[in-house]
Amino acid sequence: MSEPMNLHAIARLVPHGARVLDLGCGDGAMLAHLQQHQGCTGYGVELDDTNVHACVQRGVNVLQLNLDEGLSLFADQSFDVVLQIDTLQHLRNAEVMLRETVRVGRMGVVAFPNFGHWPNRLAVLQGRMPVTRRLPYQWYDTPNIRVGTFADFAELARKNQLLVRDAFGLQNGHEVRALPNLMAGTAVFQLQGA
Repeated sequence: MSEPMNLHAIARLVPHGARVLDLGCGDGAMLAHLQQHQGCTGYGVELDDTNVHACVQRGVNVLQLNLDEGLSLFADQSFDVVLQIDTLQHLRNAEVMLRETVRVGRMGVVAFPNFGHWPNRLAVLQGRMPVTRRLPYQWYDTPNIRVGTFADFAELARKNQLLVRDAFGLQNGHEVRALPNLMAGTAVFQLQGA
C-alpha cells in the first residue's frame, strides 16, 4: 500500500500472531510489518518479478502466482486472515477472488481506492477522469481494470452473502466512519463468509 499511515490503519485489523495470506502483496511491506510488529506468519502472493525479489529481500515468504487463476492450492480456512490490499481493482475475476478470500481465510480484509471520493466525483463532473494520490494514473495507462466505490463494494458483499464485520474509509491514514463513500480515498472492509 502506498501510504505508510494506511498500512498501520489496516494492520490493526490483523490479530497478533495470525497466519496471514497477502494477495497481491507487492514488495511485501505489509507482511513484513505484520511479522515484525505483530508476530504474524504467512505468505505473500505476487506475480511481478521485481516485487517477488523485494519480498525475498525483506524476508517475506512469497509465492509467485497469477491470482486470476484462483487459490485452488489452498485449503478452506488455511489462514486466519487473507488480505487484498489494492488488489481487487486489478483482477479480472474480482467476484470469484472475493469469495476465495473468505474461503481460504477465517477473515478477509479488502482495501481499494474509493472512486466515490469527492475529488473523483468533482473531476468526473468536470468531464475528466480523476488523477489523485490514490488513483495516480491517466485513464489510458492505468493498471486498474475497474474502479468501484465504497457503496458498490457493500452491495457486492451483500450479493455474495458475505458478513461485513467492519467497514470504514481511510483518508491520510485516518479512519473515516462518517460518509466514507464521499469523504475517503480508500475503502476498507473486514469480511467473513456467511
